[in-house]
Parts: sequence; C-alpha cells; structure tokens
Amino acid sequence: MNGVLVVDKPAGMTSHDVVNRVRRMLGQRSVGHLGTLDPSATGVLPLVVGSFTRLAKFYTHCEKGYEGEIRFGFATDTYDADGEATTAAQEVRLERGQIEALAESFLGTVEQMPPPFSAKKIGGVPAYKLARKQREVALKAVPVEIKEFTILEVEGDWVTFRARVGSGTYMRSIAHDMGQKIGCGAHLARLGRTAVAEFGLAEAHGLEAVDLAVRQGTAEDLFVHPRKLLPEMASVTANDEAVAFIRAGRAVNLPEMSRAPLVKVFYGQRELVAIATRIAGTLFHAGMVLGNREVEEARDSTRRFGRDW
Repeated sequence: MNGVLVVDKPAGMTSHDVVNRVRRMLGQRSVGHLGTLDPSATGVLPLVVGSFTRLAKFYTHCEKGYEGEIRFGFATDTYDADGEATTAAQEVRLERGQIEALAESFLGTVEQMPPPFSAKKIGGVPAYKLARKQREVALKAVPVEIKEFTILEVEGDWVTFRARVGSGTYMRSIAHDMGQKIGCGAHLARLGRTAVAEFGLAEAHGLEAVDLAVRQGTAEDLFVHPRKLLPEMASVTANDEAVAFIRAGRAVNLPEMSRAPLVKVFYGQRELVAIATRIAGTLFHAGMVLGNREVEEARDSTRRFGRDW
C-alpha cells in the first residue's frame, strides 16, 4: 500500500498520534506526515504511506495555509489557548484598520522567535520538553516568510484571519507578537490548517472515514491520485522496457524530457514508478524508485500464467 492519504486532523491529538492510529488501521508500518500540527490545531495533515514516505523530502519547505482566531487582552506561556496566562487580562477595544495595518507589517520575510513550547530542538532536545521542566529555553529568531495575512473579521477582542506562510512559520508566534506590539497581550485561540503544498481540505478525510474504508476494503480509494502529486515536477508515462530498466537501476532515455531536471515516471495512469534525475541530455537515472519490487515481480509472474492478480 503506497500513496498519500490526507487526514483532517481533529483537535486534541498530536500529529504523531494520528500517524500511529493510521498505522494500526492500515496495518502498515511505514507511515509518516508532511508537517506537524499542534495538538489543539485541526485540519490538513498529509500522510505518506509505504514507499511514498521517500517523497517527504520534496515537501520539506512547502507552503501552508491557515485560518484561525486570535484573542487579544492577555498572553499565555504556550502562545495559544492551552497555556497559562502570563499577563493580567485587560479589556481591549480593537479597530479593524489598526489590526489590518498591523497584519500588513508581518508580510514578507521576517525574523520570528519560535514559541518556548515548540518542537524546535535545543541541543537535540525539543524545546517543549525543556519548558515543561521549567528549564531555560534559549531559542533563536529564524527567518520565515509570510505570504498572505488577511484579516477576515474583528469583533470585540477577537480577530479572525486567513494566512499563507512558508515552512517553519508559527502562527502562535505571530499572535503573540501582535499582542506585544499593541501592548495588551494576545494568543492564538483557534487554528485550522487549510492547505499543505498541493493538498487541501477537499482531499482530507476524518479518521472515522478512514477506519470505515479500511473495514470495507476501500482504503486506497481515499488516497490522492498519484498524478496530482508534486504538480510542479514534469511527468512522463514510460513503456514496459523503460520501466524494467528503471527498476533494474539502469539509466533510461526520455527524449521528451530534455529540459527537466527531475521527472515523475509513471507506468499507466496511476502507478508512480520513480523520480528520475537528468544525467545529461535526455538520459535519466532513477535515484528514487517507488513500489515494492518483489510485489511487481510476483504480479508479472501471475500475469504470465494467465491468472487474475
């Protein structure tokens, strides 16, 4: 079972919890995710299954989309609603123009300090583990990119927003920093992830739906169609001979791909065989071969004997 399954993560579960649950559902050890979501956050959590876990490296720096709410009036130690208040609560009267101008000041590449309760590692130890032990968390500001930060609604001390950000950006830190700039404190009250790279809520499935599909034997129907993966990368459909060369670790000639540095190689409409790298001219070598060779050999053997696979 190889593919990408997009889960609509519920609140209260860590991303690792979701991975473990799907592993048990699918009976598949090789399952990973393409970007951590905080336990209180919901939304798009793409999981890579089987040999497709190798594709994770292509999603290391992918863009992410969010919608959420920020509450002004007090800050918390975790920068979200799960933490303890670190400032006294105060009454706040926000003006939309003020908040929109503040949001605009965050656009572009900015230096951002990660939250002390985060997965950022200090000396190999996640910051949140140090923070829970009340040990000093010496984090450093890092450059992040905020591509969109749109204010959707301002009501009382609540602000609803939509954002598109680069990899490594913490919306919790943005909420905290906004509160500091206004001088009243703020924290992220709710966060939903709407997109990770090419994956959106339209492709996401609840864990109950995944469980039902597994019991009905239709789990792979929930997987994202392989042709939709890595849309920025060129693709080619290879013939039997080229696929055999690729699986044998040999270079293959792909005449129509003379300018592409990387190519997705398909066999038929759905089977993603490999990611091939151009060596020179139209000669490619598959540095990443996907699928299970033993399964493929068994399938070919079965076809030769005329039986249904």
